[in-house]
Amino acid sequence: MKTECAKCRKLVCTTKEFDKGPSNCPTVAKSDVIKQAVTEYDKPEVKEFARQASIQEFECYMNLPAGRTPINPRVEEVAQFAKKMAYKKLGIAFCVGLREEARTLTKILENRGFDVVSACCKAGAIPKERIGITEEQEIAGPGAWESMCSPITQAEILNSEGAELNIAVGLCVGHDSLFFKYAHAPTTVLIAKDRVFGHNPAAGLYLSGSYYQKLLRKEPLQS
Repeated sequence: MKTECAKCRKLVCTTKEFDKGPSNCPTVAKSDVIKQAVTEYDKPEVKEFARQASIQEFECYMNLPAGRTPINPRVEEVAQFAKKMAYKKLGIAFCVGLREEARTLTKILENRGFDVVSACCKAGAIPKERIGITEEQEIAGPGAWESMCSPITQAEILNSEGAELNIAVGLCVGHDSLFFKYAHAPTTVLIAKDRVFGHNPAAGLYLSGSYYQKLLRKEPLQS
């Protein structure tokens, strides 16, 4: 029986009646997995990280007479959380297509007192042929030089700089996964790339019932 929290309408895990969920509710069905996972919070450094993250979540709201209101944009949260963790050196891994955003982020963080290091996706100027890309698969087309995105290079550069917290800015799908895998420091995402929706990928979900119904099409996995 597979876990499908995304299809759940009861959300008993947010209440004291967590034992009244559907038969595949992981709160009950995966209790052994959960019990083992929670032991990780017994590690002092993990517990403190999680504690500060929860405090950060709490501080993002203000209770007004009209109701609870969010007060901090994500970029502010990143700076506040980094200070809570007493980090001094932050790393930015960014796509060259978002270099202006990375430059602005650097200024914001430096103004807050952080030592900021950054690495762009093209660092190293490694040709795409290095990973088996043909000329026909290059964005610029045959005959043009095209450097590959190298998230592993970005991760190792920031590792060598001693970044304590990394911030991903617009890395491509797949490239971001490699960066997460090879980065030594924890990583948070400030911008998730979406070339169509102005780096707001949630728009694809919101419009899947109207203008982008094609997103809901059914098709088989390739064998």
